[in-house]
Amino acid sequence: MVTIEGTSTARFEPVRAALAAHLASGEELGASIAVDVDGVMEVDLWGGHTDAARTAPWRRDTVVSLWSTTKTLSSLAALVLVDRGALDLDRPVAHYWPEFAAQGKQDIKVRQVLAHTSGLSGWQQPFTIDDLYDGPTASARLAAQAPWWEPGSASGYHVQTQGQLIGELVRRVSGLTLTEFVDSEIARPAQADVQIGARQADWPRIAELVAPAPLSGIPDGLDPEGIFTRTLLGSPARDEHVDTPQWRRAELGAVNGHGNARGMARALSAISRRGQVNGRRLLSAATVDKVLDVQADGVDLFLGVPVRWGLGFALADARTMPHMPTGRICFWVGRGGSIVVMDLDRRVTFAYTMNRLGDGILGSERTHSYMRQVYEVLASTG
Repeated sequence: MVTIEGTSTARFEPVRAALAAHLASGEELGASIAVDVDGVMEVDLWGGHTDAARTAPWRRDTVVSLWSTTKTLSSLAALVLVDRGALDLDRPVAHYWPEFAAQGKQDIKVRQVLAHTSGLSGWQQPFTIDDLYDGPTASARLAAQAPWWEPGSASGYHVQTQGQLIGELVRRVSGLTLTEFVDSEIARPAQADVQIGARQADWPRIAELVAPAPLSGIPDGLDPEGIFTRTLLGSPARDEHVDTPQWRRAELGAVNGHGNARGMARALSAISRRGQVNGRRLLSAATVDKVLDVQADGVDLFLGVPVRWGLGFALADARTMPHMPTGRICFWVGRGGSIVVMDLDRRVTFAYTMNRLGDGILGSERTHSYMRQVYEVLASTG
């Protein structure tokens, strides 16, 4: 018998049932799901275990390393600074970070960093995990290298670099590190249990990530100079690094955020609710509208699938997210399947976090199952 903890309104019973089924089948190890409807948390569910041995239950305050769903927090931080006038989307990054102008990057705009079109999708080799953990080194290396394609001409997912680029901009204009900014300007005002890295006091409540078998290497036949290969090799964080002290202490704004579905839904509801969260205005409605401005639309040079990029988030697209309606919806996913969806039309925020990583480029089968249930409920109940 699978026990699902938490609460959900009667109309979202199919979501609870879907979580129970995935836990009972063993596909899911431990997970949390949240659905915020215009500031009301109609779904706040969790269940399963935090360890592969299934000895420790997933609790209300369990958090997990989010992989790339972290980017939603970093992008939100940048938007807060845009809203305050501290960052200008159309100014060159080098206006705030002069060293960045090297190697022909003097015209790359802030918006191109947010939209994954800057041409800096990975670090030039050699670049190690220790270099990634060293923030000043990681920033200096990006500032010194040339873009890998014409900035603005196409998107190439900035797998692990986007957090460094945004983090450096945040530090330059606010005087705070990205970790500090997310904590003081997003997590605390929203009362959201999210953070970049993880405070040591929180380590006991972090669920262990369980990854599929690692890749044995670069598949045969790939162009060693291609964007995919260079990005993959120039993004050194791997599954084995997660849940280590070094990972948790680092500031990796693209990949090492920690949180649960409730915390992510609460924080990112600032987008769905046109700037308001927890009774406070985090963004203006005009800034939220900027998120939906299409910056790139086509096959992403790294992901290899069509992605419509707005500012900091991907936009609803039936080509890659068939269970997501069209409309004013933005989202992003993390390795293994975690996701945050911000639906401005319905003022709904849906989040899912888990510790058994699934397969799929943009979400796993479980991700899409839960999203389908959420949208079927919304369609049938209004």
